[in-house]
Formats: sequence, structure tokens, C-alpha cells
Amino acid sequence: MLYFLITFGVFALVVAAMAIGYIIQRKTISGSCGGLGGIGVEKACDCPDPCDNRKKKMAKEEARRQMLEENRII
Repeated sequence: MLYFLITFGVFALVVAAMAIGYIIQRKTISGSCGGLGGIGVEKACDCPDPCDNRKKKMAKEEARRQMLEENRII
């Protein structure tokens, strides 16, 4: 039980230190590499026209959205 309390205390101190650092710096939290935006890609599929698989997926999502909207109870 003593190890648990010591471990919990250390983690609490680390989280508190990170929170204080965040408050002081007033920076937004971001990933380490910046994601796709870091290399100039604005979206995951940077194609001007979606491929056939993507079109099928988009049509399926739209059909599902319409079905849910039509069968809405409230």
C-alpha cells in the first residue's frame, strides 16, 4: 500500500507541474510533430477528386444520415 501511495503522489506532482507549466506558458497543447499540417497537407486525402472507395464510403455515410433523419422520433 505504501508503494501505491508513493507512486500516486509522484504522478500527482508530475500532473500538477505540467498544469502549472501550461498555465504559465499559455500555449495550446499540440502533438510532437504537428500532424499532417506540419508537412503542408490540409486533409488526410489530399486528392482533388476522391477515389471510388472514398465515394462509396461517403455515399454510405450520407444514406445512413438520411435514414436516421427520416426515422427520427423526436
